[in-house]
Amino acid sequence: MTDDPVPTVTRQDLLAMMSSVRRTGVLRAGVDLKVFDALADGPARSEAVATACGADPRAVHILLNALAAIGLLETDGDRFRLAPGADGILVSTHPDYYGHAVRLAASDYEWDAIKRLGDAVRSGGTVMEQNAETPSYTFWEDFAELGTLNTQPIADLVADAVFPVPGRDRPTVLDIACGHGLYGYTLAARDPRAEVWSLDWPNVLAVTEANAERLGVRDRAHYLPGDMFDVPLGGPYDVVVVANVLHHFSTDRATELLARAGSALRPGGRLVAIAISTGDAAPHRDPVPHLFSALMLAWTSEGQVHPLSAYEDMVVAAGFTRPKLHTLPHNPLRVLIAERL
Repeated sequence: MTDDPVPTVTRQDLLAMMSSVRRTGVLRAGVDLKVFDALADGPARSEAVATACGADPRAVHILLNALAAIGLLETDGDRFRLAPGADGILVSTHPDYYGHAVRLAASDYEWDAIKRLGDAVRSGGTVMEQNAETPSYTFWEDFAELGTLNTQPIADLVADAVFPVPGRDRPTVLDIACGHGLYGYTLAARDPRAEVWSLDWPNVLAVTEANAERLGVRDRAHYLPGDMFDVPLGGPYDVVVVANVLHHFSTDRATELLARAGSALRPGGRLVAIAISTGDAAPHRDPVPHLFSALMLAWTSEGQVHPLSAYEDMVVAAGFTRPKLHTLPHNPLRVLIAERL
């Protein structure tokens, strides 16, 4: 029992949960067909939208009404227009476009795993032949290309916390399981002397390298393709970043990875560990980490979102000082920074 009870569960609540997949499907279809682009210049009838999208008029009319039903469009019955705010985040030519995030937050990769969550609970881990730990898993290419809204603010926070590196003429950074590479490349952009080594699967690093080029740090970027538990790390480095991967593992396996990161650091070098954590609030007050943990159960062998205290203990057990916690408001990522003993 808890002194912070959840509201009474109703049939309507359950029905809303059960039918949420329909909302996601409608949004995905709207983005895939570029319906919002077709309405960017103003209201239009469904026939005109169908022509712009190259789709069946009757089917487009059904889709437009469904998009209106979930609040992404408005309609007077004959014509449809973008709902307030939709032009800024759902029109693909807008600089704040966010429709591409459906490739991450509403991906088939996650759905294929989460729909077998019951099987994962029975077995104690993923039952998927292809999953988040599979070498060269193609989902990570999308992740590397798109990142998330949380990435750049956290990358800036990390740069503020660890740079400049005192007494180092050429700071060196290792970004383990780098994905998009933005944590390391933000550090490189902050200090024009810094060099970055990015570690990930070869298929991911192809995207990572494109990001380095886009951010103007390609001449100071180096690549380590392979498994983060096996590939030679090189070093010693001044900073090692381990971001968004500890929740893929048990505490023992995650500690092993952190210890391996420490072996590549110079004495006094700094570890930056970035992860989502569960907190002290009741799950219904802070649902994101608990729902993400359920995904990790369905998508990995032993992964879960760990409590913040567990991450802190992992860092210490791996041979570092007690980490300092850095956070940003309304951002689920936690940044732990510690020094190698």
